[in-house]
Amino acid sequence: MTNRPGKKDLPKLPPPEPVNAWASSGEEAASGPTLDPSPELAEALREAAAAVPDPASRKPPAESDESAATDRIEDLSAELVETKDRLVRMYADFENYRRRAQRERDEALRFGAQNLFKDLLTTVDNLERAIDHARMGGVGDLENLLQGVELVQKGLVSLMSRNGVVEIEALGKLFDPALHEAMAQAPDDSQAPNTVLEVLQKGYKLHDRLLRPARVIIARAPDAAAEGSDGQATD
Repeated sequence: MTNRPGKKDLPKLPPPEPVNAWASSGEEAASGPTLDPSPELAEALREAAAAVPDPASRKPPAESDESAATDRIEDLSAELVETKDRLVRMYADFENYRRRAQRERDEALRFGAQNLFKDLLTTVDNLERAIDHARMGGVGDLENLLQGVELVQKGLVSLMSRNGVVEIEALGKLFDPALHEAMAQAPDDSQAPNTVLEVLQKGYKLHDRLLRPARVIIARAPDAAAEGSDGQATD
């Protein structure tokens, strides 16, 4: 009869080593067998991995910022060019206005008394007529009057001369339609055609501006007298 070993005679086995339950499915523990994670834990790990973007697929922040800064610089440059162009046009308009205002002011200072002197021309004409009548009268009592009138006439002419009013030279000059007004023609073979023979009314200028043309009689060739011209011969 075979003897069975007793309980106390059984060999003792070493205790099992602990298993790392949190090890990933692709990794093994340092020693001993591994335990696969539960389905819930695996799903959570996949969601967490999907939520983290891949660094290789992300655009570097520096490149994005540089592009935005470049666009901003281009916008500011275009705005600067537009503002500069607007300022240049504004300055040109101001310069044109300033020059126009200066020109108008100079003309006002130079020709402001034009109407006054134009009215004085009638007075000068009247004085000249009075002097002529006194000379033709030959009355001795009028000598003093004549001298007084001559003084007034000279004073007025001097006043006009000091202010830029000058008499237009006409007698013996060739007819100039810009300065003279022909009132008649007279045949005269001693003068060239269109030469001023007589001044009926003196003309005057204020600086370079015409106040009144000189009214004159001009010469024409004697052989043109029978052609029915509008001129009148003078004795």
